[in-house]
Amino acid sequence: MLYNFVVKPGQEDIFVDAWTNLTDLIYKHEGSLGSRLHKSETQQYIAYAQWPRQFVFDKAGSNLPEEADAYRDAMRTSCEKIEVLQKLEVVKDVLKQTPNV
Repeated sequence: MLYNFVVKPGQEDIFVDAWTNLTDLIYKHEGSLGSRLHKSETQQYIAYAQWPRQFVFDKAGSNLPEEADAYRDAMRTSCEKIEVLQKLEVVKDVLKQTPNV
């Protein structure tokens, strides 16, 4: 999944904190493989979330604790726009955790 977030000026810390906490809950309770958040030079953030299989993503959402709602609300409030750009399937993963230097 590829997401686009346009964050309101001055709301960056609130957004990043809420995104981080919600992503952690989704990993712990819904079976995702985690996510990465990137920021452009503008107020635009792009997140990439990875799931082991499409059906795991499709059934996700019902296992989250109540605190997830507060993080979702904080994300919605801190953003001018939230959209799913693409639903993607991993074909090959060569992303590393540390550089080879």
